[in-house]
Amino acid sequence: MGYLYVAGDGKVAPVTVSLSWGQAEADKAVHTIKSIGAKYTKVAFKFTAGADSDNGKLAIMTAGKGKLKIGCVSLMPADNMEGFRKDTLALLKQLNAPVYRWPGGNFVSGYDWRDGLGDRDKRPTRTNPAWTGIETNDMGMHEFVRLCSLIKTEPMIAVNTGFGDAYSAAAEVEYANGSTETPMGKWRAKNGVSKPFGVKWWCVGNEMWGNWQLGYMQLRHYVLKHNWVEEKMLQVDPTIKTVGSGDVGDGGPRSWTRGMLTSCADHMDLISEHFYCQKRDDIAQHVQQIPNNIKRIADAHRKLREELPSLKGKDVRIALDEWNYWYGPHVFGELGTRYFLKDALGIAAGLHEYFRNSDIIFMANYAQTVNVIGCIKTTKTAADFDSTALPLRLYRQHFGTIPVAVEHKASPLDISAALTQDKKALTVAVVNPTKDAARLKLNLGPVKLAGKAQTWVIAGDDPMAYNQPGESRKVDIQEAGAADLAGVVSVKPLSVTLWKVAVR
Repeated sequence: MGYLYVAGDGKVAPVTVSLSWGQAEADKAVHTIKSIGAKYTKVAFKFTAGADSDNGKLAIMTAGKGKLKIGCVSLMPADNMEGFRKDTLALLKQLNAPVYRWPGGNFVSGYDWRDGLGDRDKRPTRTNPAWTGIETNDMGMHEFVRLCSLIKTEPMIAVNTGFGDAYSAAAEVEYANGSTETPMGKWRAKNGVSKPFGVKWWCVGNEMWGNWQLGYMQLRHYVLKHNWVEEKMLQVDPTIKTVGSGDVGDGGPRSWTRGMLTSCADHMDLISEHFYCQKRDDIAQHVQQIPNNIKRIADAHRKLREELPSLKGKDVRIALDEWNYWYGPHVFGELGTRYFLKDALGIAAGLHEYFRNSDIIFMANYAQTVNVIGCIKTTKTAADFDSTALPLRLYRQHFGTIPVAVEHKASPLDISAALTQDKKALTVAVVNPTKDAARLKLNLGPVKLAGKAQTWVIAGDDPMAYNQPGESRKVDIQEAGAADLAGVVSVKPLSVTLWKVAVR
């Protein structure tokens, strides 16, 4: 199903809109527009393809004479949900992530949030300010907040502190959260939503420490801008929570995070940190990169808390709102890297390190979600979890929320444990980055088990195994047999194993 806006000088009709799924004339459905006016008119059409194809073609043609003007053209599967792909939404719901960040990323430093308002078909098209290609502005604040509602997650919006200014940032907060008595709230209502969005989390800029960033400036200048922008945002809505742009580096005198926490600690609730890892040939080393970076950042922040007078009595914790592997060819479009079983092991080990540092790391947002370096990949006709999505989904569904201290001598195995929120179950997880199976005897201390444990496993023989949308998964979560955690347990080679057992 779809539509287009079309106009002409009256001599171009009839116009045909056709969808082809093959080379033969019979492999085509056609909709005919019999008359064309001088003013743009929205014309709807609906096609039923006769076969699946990765090479379908939509054609708009006329045999008449004169000028044919074509505005917005839209073609979507009939089962789309408010413009979103149904298959992709289903995967997002399974991930069940608690918060999503938008619109980025390097992109935000050249983005005018006003471009994403109003009728989508009439929004301005821009060149992408940070990457290649065209930004259609089909995905604005309304669509993002609605997406979060559809998948039952919380929105986190980043404001532009690159080419942007304090007025624009404050106006954006007012548009999102202001009443209809405010100028921006009135504009939101005019665009169809009278009730405030109630966005709680706001990132004040993105990676402003990087010289690739649009609007990059020296730290001594940027701290003034950060404080100015954040103050104006809070004047509009004092209930919001703000995240500053940090990069701890080695934590030394030239550390951007050190400078931000020295000059802006009163102007943020959290401070952002990012890291990405390349590939390593040794599997254990490849896996260990993720937890090593998390520990490096957490330890550096602990040291800064001891050294900086500006942090005395304050609890400015970390929002590690970009972290992932980033390497390999772009199989899924620009930056569309493919992930493998070995990457899934690293993501699971990273989750373990986050649990160990949850006293100082408040949130951690895997980057990104769909395509590019995301954990969900799509083709034109299919969508599926990349390997790195599987530990995110598994731990979100079954791992506890109250970390339990673990000591072990089983390196390079990584072991983590947590109680569920109601303290009625214990969860234990093991990442085995080696090609050998391992047997473990767990010392659970005073914990009294109330039966055998449920078991889930992500494993495979090939560290380079991957999933391709539309094909059977080569990496997946498998539910295994019940395990007696009071006895000797085993973990497979190249695996993530998670146990959950009721406790008395």
